[in-house]
Amino acid sequence: MTEPQTWPEYTDAAARAVHCWFDVDRVPRDPATTAWKRRARWGQAQWRQARGYAGGWHPYSGGSDATPVGSRLELEFARASGANFITPGALAAVRARVDAPEQFQMLKEDRLWADLLSSMPMCFNLFGDLAGEGEEGRRAIRTWWPDVPNGEVRVRFEHSPGRRDLTFLGNQSAFDVAFEINAGKDTRAIIGVETKYHEHAVVEAPPKPRALARYAEVTERSGVFADGWRERIVGTDLQQIWLDHLLVLAMLQHPSKRWTWGRFVLVYPSANPSFAAAASRYREILVASATFEARPIEQLLSPGTVADRVAAAVRDRYLGATTP
Repeated sequence: MTEPQTWPEYTDAAARAVHCWFDVDRVPRDPATTAWKRRARWGQAQWRQARGYAGGWHPYSGGSDATPVGSRLELEFARASGANFITPGALAAVRARVDAPEQFQMLKEDRLWADLLSSMPMCFNLFGDLAGEGEEGRRAIRTWWPDVPNGEVRVRFEHSPGRRDLTFLGNQSAFDVAFEINAGKDTRAIIGVETKYHEHAVVEAPPKPRALARYAEVTERSGVFADGWRERIVGTDLQQIWLDHLLVLAMLQHPSKRWTWGRFVLVYPSANPSFAAAASRYREILVASATFEARPIEQLLSPGTVADRVAAAVRDRYLGATTP
């Protein structure tokens, strides 16, 4: 096993020197989250530089007017090498997903291949080695969620059971990764996961009335939300978490009755103050918690889950440089 990388001390000047100082990382009235975002971006540039990879650009394609971005890879190199992915298993999962598009998908391939900071490639790096239906995936799922029904596990990235399908939510919501478990007798269990890294919880505009009516129907039928949920969620920074959670709840309510057990899991680094706080506030709105969980990335890296080499590589890549 390779030794963890030793990171230099973070400073604002160091971030500027490697093209990692951008106004987009500033969160108004939230210095802790701003500091997290700046350090996370800088850390990805440090990881890239330590491996001798060329930096990327905004836009991804580069050009004479492009802005250098230290937390990206040069696009053609990234596509050819798969350097954004830390194990052969993660890269194989990426290539398999790109080769199997889903209807109405919103998979942004430039970001997938070349953005070191994005949570999309991080999701493949966390879970890509579990893809397929082998024993490794089943063991990890059972360790993380002991109450999940037994059965074969299918790992599906950037997945929705039906985008724009009104028997679900009628929108284009998707899980970053879904673990679908064959529970027997033509029934399934579902664990839908949303991964966050550098992002922060953002206030969103309320859905349009027709969409909101469907979301409210799923919410009320689920029986898991406290009275007054609408005022505490709709049009707030909790709305995205709610919509992802609703996709699992809509699957459990689906007329096919295929899904009989489900949970939505929000995954984020424990040092990300925005999502740590958002997850805590979201839990307060629930009267039943079995279908929702928020779990720090660090808890997914314990022995007996992902392989030791994967856990070490994830810690080095995503957590090592972000500790003050």
